[in-house]
Amino acid sequence: MKTFTDTLSDFCRKAFADCGYDENLGTVTESDRPDICEFQCNGAMKGAKLYKLPPFKIASAVVEKLKDRKEFEKVEMAMPGFINLTVSASFLASYVNETHTNPELGMPKILEGKKVLIDYGGPNVAKALHIGHLRSAIIGESIKRIAAAAGAEAIGDAHLGDWGLQMGLVIMELKERHPEWRCFSEDFDPEKDEIPQISIEELNEVYPHASAKSKVDPDFSAAAHEATVLLQTGHPGYRALARTFTEVSKADIRNIYARLHVDFEYWFGESDAGEYVPELLSLLTEKGLLEDSDGAKVVQVSKDDDTAPMPPVIIKKSDGSNIYATTDLATMVQRKKLFDPDYIWYVVDKRQGLHFEQIFRCQELAGILSQGSRCEHLGFGTMNGPDGKPFKTRDGGVMQLTDLLNTAYEKALSSLDPAKFENENARRRTADKLSVASVKFADLINNRSKDYIFDFDRFLSCEGKTGAYLLYTVTRITSLLARSAEPAPDTLDSNCPLTGAERELLLSVAGVADFFVKAVTERAPNYIAEAAYKIASAFSTFYHDDRILTEEDEKKRKNRLALCALTKEKMLFLTDLLAIETVDVM
Repeated sequence: MKTFTDTLSDFCRKAFADCGYDENLGTVTESDRPDICEFQCNGAMKGAKLYKLPPFKIASAVVEKLKDRKEFEKVEMAMPGFINLTVSASFLASYVNETHTNPELGMPKILEGKKVLIDYGGPNVAKALHIGHLRSAIIGESIKRIAAAAGAEAIGDAHLGDWGLQMGLVIMELKERHPEWRCFSEDFDPEKDEIPQISIEELNEVYPHASAKSKVDPDFSAAAHEATVLLQTGHPGYRALARTFTEVSKADIRNIYARLHVDFEYWFGESDAGEYVPELLSLLTEKGLLEDSDGAKVVQVSKDDDTAPMPPVIIKKSDGSNIYATTDLATMVQRKKLFDPDYIWYVVDKRQGLHFEQIFRCQELAGILSQGSRCEHLGFGTMNGPDGKPFKTRDGGVMQLTDLLNTAYEKALSSLDPAKFENENARRRTADKLSVASVKFADLINNRSKDYIFDFDRFLSCEGKTGAYLLYTVTRITSLLARSAEPAPDTLDSNCPLTGAERELLLSVAGVADFFVKAVTERAPNYIAEAAYKIASAFSTFYHDDRILTEEDEKKRKNRLALCALTKEKMLFLTDLLAIETVDVM
């Protein structure tokens, strides 16, 4: 199904063609002067240059073709050649009805037949999740849902960090604390010897301690680096210990992400790409790309037209160990074999832009992926405190993600009146959903590439652009429909006249697909968040301005009930794309 503006554009394109002009001049957009008209077409301005005519002449001719169409209430030419459009109430209602009966709710399947792998989350094994992991997880989850709604086979991979220096640090710290463990013996047998159980609490304590020690103890730091190399090259005891770290961490990470309604189809780690490193090295060698550089193996990826220095990609360090570039490229080999995706989208901090530019260039030179496959770095900004700097705890440390979620939950709980809930458990469930919705919407309403200020109190407000406002709107509609003595009709009566508030609400509902297309093409959930807020705001005006349950005119009352039901349907669709759960009572 086409978006509302595309549908209007079709009418204008035909009018331009009927007048003898290029139909592509008929593109319609939402008006930037809503006080004058709802939609506009500026094609006559461009046409004036093509046909050497005054724009008003072209526009006037097109208006003559459009003014008698039943889809428009008003069509006017405004100097010097703008075409101003106001749609008819019957056409607006009919379009919204069609989106309701459409299996995809009117969303164009612009990724139909495509396979999209989204690399997001990026948690590190043996390290507690902190607020720096929030944005990748919630932005990536939303982008995955948007891609799926656009018709793609969308695959999420957490891409666990289980192969880097943090593993060597934890291994060496445990070796110092527990030298008697069999996994540290040279004759360790993974088939017979057991690995001691390690709790997540111990892991969360060991890593910060080992990291701090490595900064002041050169011998410990060197030993941790050596342990990392041994892990990557197959030390059986270290491998077995690392698997234990991974399983314990993964269980904890799953629980935290579940609170955020974030889930992954796959939980591959960097270590899973290890078996593909030899194939990567072979491919780079065959292509003549691998070079020696001070004992390391590198690939040159600079181009003649680069305006800034582009360092080579380091594939193997001089000590033989792998780095992020190695595992990221080997992971591409893995993904090609397992999925052969059309797109790989990396939802990672925008400060990693150089790294991704390097590996994308290396991939293109080596031809790791299928021809036509595209990699994109979907970078995001930082979540900052009131001082404009990355968000910190009161003592200056990095806040753990569980602490952030718990703080939001307690604030949400304190804002809910116990008298409105049937029991305390219901109130707590609502507080959990409200807190998560508030944290997520506050992030997702922003352009992902921008930094933003994190403010608990503002985000939990039921006014303004907040998750709480969205949830409040849905509860209000749910309550209204439940109190109605009659069921809401499935569709709108296209012959029923509309008030100004009804019309604005219908326009916001009709415009969802246009926001959706922007979200897909720009990989940007903020358009979905904006569409949801626009509907919520329009519904609030409608709710206050027009009588619904008390409307005496049966035709109007039924139409308003139908409008409420259709509004809720679109709100639930949009909140699901944001991975936000709604509530029935607030």
